[in-house]
Amino acid sequence: MTDEVAAARAILDRAAPQLAHLWMIRTFLKHAEEVQDHDDILEVPRTLFDAIRAMEPAMEAGDYVRALHKLQGKFPKVETVRDLYLARYREISDHTNHQMASQSLDAAVKALSGILFGDKA
Repeated sequence: MTDEVAAARAILDRAAPQLAHLWMIRTFLKHAEEVQDHDDILEVPRTLFDAIRAMEPAMEAGDYVRALHKLQGKFPKVETVRDLYLARYREISDHTNHQMASQSLDAAVKALSGILFGDKA
């Protein structure tokens, strides 16, 4: 395993728990009844799904460098839908579930940014 491959795999291993958080937020929003009539908010679970699944073929092939590149390439869209949800969720529902989902989404995206790009989140 080259240093580049090992480094990419280490980054993806660190990213895995944050991706799991994003997957659970995606699942919550996908099934939340109050979100179903808001096409813009439905982009949140769609984008999270797309970002996570985009790296799956590369991961299955053991191509960690390509998987990392895919995830980094999708990350700006993840940040965009995070910002959208944070700005709009109260219009849809101010229920504790949505409050916690917004905090969890924000925290996971910030942490993932730090892992992927070395930011101090």
